[in-house]
Amino acid sequence: MILGKIVGKVTTKHFQFEVASSADAKNFEYIQVVKATADGSTFVLCQIVELVRDSQTEVARCVVLGYKDEDGMIKQLREPFHVGSEVLRAEDEFIKSIVKLESSQKGALIGKLDGRDINIYLDLQNLLTKHVAILAKSGAGKSYSVGVLLEEIMEKHVPLLIIDPHGEYATLREKNENPTDVARLAAYGLKPKAFLRRVQVYGDINHNPDVKPITISDKLEPQELFHVLPSKLSAAQEGIVFSALKRVTDFDFQSLIFALEQEESPAKWNVIKLIEYLRSCGFFSKAPIPLNELVQGGKCSVINLRGIAPDMQQILVYKLLKDLFEARKKQQIPPFFCVIEEAHNFCPERSFGAAITSDIIRTLASEGRKFGLGICVVSQRPARVDKSVLSQVSTQLILKVTNPNDLKAISNSVEGLTADSENEIQNLSIGQALITGVVDVPLFVTVRPRMTKHGGSTVDILENFANEKEFFGEIEEFDKKNLLPIVLPKISKKDFMIINDGNEQNTKTVLLPCVMFLCQTTNSSNQFNLLFERVNGCLIKDVDTRTIARLPELDQLTEQELLVLKKAFTLRRFDVRMLQAQGFGLDVGTVLDALVEKSYLALSKSESETGGTVVEYKIDETYILSNLKAQQIYDRIEYRQIKFDEKVSPIHTTDSIKTKLAKFVTIKDLRDCFLVSYVVNK
Repeated sequence: MILGKIVGKVTTKHFQFEVASSADAKNFEYIQVVKATADGSTFVLCQIVELVRDSQTEVARCVVLGYKDEDGMIKQLREPFHVGSEVLRAEDEFIKSIVKLESSQKGALIGKLDGRDINIYLDLQNLLTKHVAILAKSGAGKSYSVGVLLEEIMEKHVPLLIIDPHGEYATLREKNENPTDVARLAAYGLKPKAFLRRVQVYGDINHNPDVKPITISDKLEPQELFHVLPSKLSAAQEGIVFSALKRVTDFDFQSLIFALEQEESPAKWNVIKLIEYLRSCGFFSKAPIPLNELVQGGKCSVINLRGIAPDMQQILVYKLLKDLFEARKKQQIPPFFCVIEEAHNFCPERSFGAAITSDIIRTLASEGRKFGLGICVVSQRPARVDKSVLSQVSTQLILKVTNPNDLKAISNSVEGLTADSENEIQNLSIGQALITGVVDVPLFVTVRPRMTKHGGSTVDILENFANEKEFFGEIEEFDKKNLLPIVLPKISKKDFMIINDGNEQNTKTVLLPCVMFLCQTTNSSNQFNLLFERVNGCLIKDVDTRTIARLPELDQLTEQELLVLKKAFTLRRFDVRMLQAQGFGLDVGTVLDALVEKSYLALSKSESETGGTVVEYKIDETYILSNLKAQQIYDRIEYRQIKFDEKVSPIHTTDSIKTKLAKFVTIKDLRDCFLVSYVVNK
């Protein structure tokens, strides 16, 4: 379709044309113009960047993007177009040939070219090895676009690690059920999807009870220790630490504090106070989460920092990234991609202050690609992000930005960004992005809908609390709406029916009465949740399989039985002679038989090499005798309306279970609830 003819002054970079009265030209429309060559002619891809209209004419200002030569390379004009040349609306196939879009097999589907039905695929190999920046003002769709990118990366089973300060990315485990988004996804040949079993969220369970507690290694080199301390040590204080470390064979905070107390210098007390501060953060552990658990093929690990103090966040992220980078250099973990949200807090520009994490993130940006470690920095304040980090980024997704300082920072860090594109960034709509770096020319793209639920939407305070009367009216109607405190299994009823060959008629939804305890062991400040059902009074180890275990009835055991049981737990597997060798009397066999009868011990018999019978005992797995923290659950209580077929009546009271549990742990809080379970009647 002919849009008009070139008029006025023409250069090799810019030109303008008068829009024909019958044409419908739009801002940032792709156009093509014929260029004469030695072999004939070829089309050149251009783009409208501004439209100017007066009472008589409409003129479009354009930029030249380039054309493809015989070798398939994108070339720029060396001679300007002729005045009077016809300007055509660019055809989709011609745009694809110039832009060199990736195929769906090796690319990430980000969205469609603005104004065209052309899918935009970004080359993941290039994307994951040369770093990415996603920049936008608050509310412009930054986290939403990150979610789209993460979905595409997870579809390719690339290991992911997300530093998530606000707890926005746990919703990758849930489907997008927004009807508008579901309809729009169909245009891309996609459906809502949840990555339930592939996303694991870690964090502080004191603030987020549905996460898995994050622990990091307490093995610190001296320079690491000095780096994470909240204040810089003097030369004398560093000397005290080095002196103390010489007497520490197996480093941990308690050993270091003990060694520091032996020093004679009075300067030791300030150092001890700082070490105590590190120990109190609760993240350092002798048994940290294995790095191979955090980074593994097809898995996304979300580090939810919500509720954690900013200074503690810095320490946690620094140690975590440093250990992962060292492990990657030694090829102890697979290549992975790391997303750093609110990057201006973790790697600030030097003029805006310092952060413990700055050095390690600069190292990842400059050296990570050599070892298969890609990073994505996400920020709403580009001007405050370390320029040395932004300069290492090859691909940028830029959404709406209006702050002059942020625009200047983007312009300085993004190669090939024209003044026209820079101006247009301020006018982008929510969900539109300028993508540079991966493709030969900057692209304006409409980001596709997410397959998973968006977790970064703004809370509508006015809608939720329109007036005081309405708010309190909702509270009064709480019981009438049949909102129940429930714990949902990860497997839906539909999936349960498929697995167990059930249907709507023979599958029942049963509510099992339970109580959830918030517990704490006496030798740790970490808290954890335990779930007990109130029918048999058993501990629920897994809400999906409803695997249970019992607590021992300590008050029903004799003193001798308690001593034998304690020793049995230490030995794990033993016979009568082993106990007698430990100092127990000849009548210990009678005690063992009593413990077997009460199901605390299991009896096994086997034939010996001499033909006799060997009788051995072992701890029966029916009972949990220690380390209750290992049985914690990460499921949370939700208040929902739910249709059920049966509500089981409780037999055990909450107080009776609490009394029994209190002998093993400190109970900080408790809540009654129901566990939703499904039963097939065959």
